[in-house]
Amino acid sequence: MGSFDVLLDDERAQLDAFVEDYRRAVELTLDGLTEEESRRRLVPSATTLLGLLKHVTWMQRVWFEECVGGTSRQALGLVQSVDESFQLDDDDTIASVLAAHRDVCATARAAVADLPLDTVVTGHQSGPRTLRWVTLQVLRELAHHCGHADILREQVLASRT
Repeated sequence: MGSFDVLLDDERAQLDAFVEDYRRAVELTLDGLTEEESRRRLVPSATTLLGLLKHVTWMQRVWFEECVGGTSRQALGLVQSVDESFQLDDDDTIASVLAAHRDVCATARAAVADLPLDTVVTGHQSGPRTLRWVTLQVLRELAHHCGHADILREQVLASRT
């Protein structure tokens, strides 16, 4: 049996691999861009490429540190709303937001490393969830925002010509 076959038989490995792929994909949308390009607003909302990465960093903290870890957003020092999570500060740079994302991903991996997917976590404000549910929710959000980021990146690169 090859390693691909093992992956197909292991739900946890599959889910983790998909999450990791989308984490990398959202980071790669900033590859080779200038600071200005990463902050460029191309849609009526406040959504920017750098803001998307900042949001998915916040989103993963909410799901893995608040929901799984049981620490409140206030105690984590997180903004309270989704809209606020896209907002960039003057000192946010591609390097700083990438570093924060990578740190959050490492923290998330450690938080769930020894937990089975059927583990019930109770830190979500709407009630208990299984780790499987949380992982699928994070995967859904990462995939959703990767689509946004792909389109924004395409627009940024097209404007260079």
